[in-house]
Amino acid sequence: MKTTFPFQWIVPAILLVMPLVTPAQHTDIPFDKKVQGHHEVPDNPYMPGPAGKGTTGYSHRLKTTGFTMVQVNVDANGQNIVGDAANEPSMAINLLDPTKIVIGWRQFDNVNSNFRQAGYGYSADGGLTWTFPGKINPGIFRSDPVLGSDSSGVIYYNSLTLNLGNYLTRVFRSTDGGATWDAGVDAHGGDKQWMTIDRSGGIGLGNIYSSWTSYYSSCQPGFFTRSTDGGNSYQNCLYITGEPYWGTMTVGNNGELYITGAGSWGSAVVVKSINARDPGSVPGWASSVQVDLDGYIAYGELVNPDGLLGQVNIDVDRSTGPGRDNVYVLASVVRYSNADSADVMFSKSTDGGLHWSTPKRINDDQVTNNYQWFGTMSVAPNGRIDAIWLDTRDSPPDSLLSALYYSYSLDQGETWSANEKLSPLFDSHVGWPNQRKMGDYFDMKSDENGAHLAWTNTLNGEEDVYYSYITIITGIEPDQGEANS
Repeated sequence: MKTTFPFQWIVPAILLVMPLVTPAQHTDIPFDKKVQGHHEVPDNPYMPGPAGKGTTGYSHRLKTTGFTMVQVNVDANGQNIVGDAANEPSMAINLLDPTKIVIGWRQFDNVNSNFRQAGYGYSADGGLTWTFPGKINPGIFRSDPVLGSDSSGVIYYNSLTLNLGNYLTRVFRSTDGGATWDAGVDAHGGDKQWMTIDRSGGIGLGNIYSSWTSYYSSCQPGFFTRSTDGGNSYQNCLYITGEPYWGTMTVGNNGELYITGAGSWGSAVVVKSINARDPGSVPGWASSVQVDLDGYIAYGELVNPDGLLGQVNIDVDRSTGPGRDNVYVLASVVRYSNADSADVMFSKSTDGGLHWSTPKRINDDQVTNNYQWFGTMSVAPNGRIDAIWLDTRDSPPDSLLSALYYSYSLDQGETWSANEKLSPLFDSHVGWPNQRKMGDYFDMKSDENGAHLAWTNTLNGEEDVYYSYITIITGIEPDQGEANS
């Protein structure tokens, strides 16, 4: 996949210069204190957009061999809105009509305030153009957007807010591809929540599951809820064995529920429920297993000082091939064995999450002072595993510019394609909306031919949300990767 960047994209990237930094600097704060310290704080009042704000003349598009990029948070003319910020995107694709895509994000109308709202945009042409109508609940503090879709084409938007000191979530629904939303339903919740929807076709079809960090639960000691009636109501909170946080969820081929995140020592944990699919049951946890990624899930690193290096990702092989039912975990971690600043590490289970393979490094750089952060994974219907991340390996000395990188596996994660640089370099420290981070995560969905990606960059000199489609070009020689090094 040869990448050629238009000149107008290269110039802004070159001009983005960061302060001098030394990679691989890590704080000595105890891990439990880091967990308790990383949460949403609505400490600034709402501030409208800057007076006299305008738009740029850039088209905010990038098209190269195998990769397209289109800005999502744009005005009615498809141009950038100056003076705002958008980050932490999550995406849903209508399964009945994949040309209809919805992305939600943390919307900051003015970068001089960290007051955020539930921003959203939708596309009816497969991501070629986007409409940004505004916010769900304008003027209301909302954060941590998580979107999903059910088998009937309904889109769900799970959004965090703070009410009288309690972190609560509300799940909004759209039946018209994200153009309009209902009033939403209270779903308990806490910071940082995630959500997944059962589309397996079994007795749990349409079940909605959500979990969050136990420290900030509105219904302690529980931090998990379920809806079995299409999101009309959410059940009482339950405790999850292993207490995962900063992670994602997925549903297997038989309706089994997998939840991952960081565990008590910062390494990954995977929790499984077999009976959560049964609407008449009280969900219980069949297993809770630590997954060795040779590293810990980090918060407060230099590339994203007030945010995560990324969340823990989990997905299942739903193909009819030899990898069917495999469970995969991927995350950006600070390494134990070689103290690497951040590597994208992968492990798999072939027995339903009970045992896990030796961790494998996906990024193929040969030094330990680069950051490979915001590692994100999704599995295609044909079993291909896609992985993306932000990478500082091409950054000039004494700076931490990042570019989007990609790799895939066609053999259940045993080997991976050579890493591909997809975007120009950009400065993750540009456009901070009065908080020192670019959010905490990206979101990706794979299909037979490629991967849909919702992500954030600062190529426009500020934080903006972009939709990309990565086309898979086979024939790239696989790289054997690295185990535990």
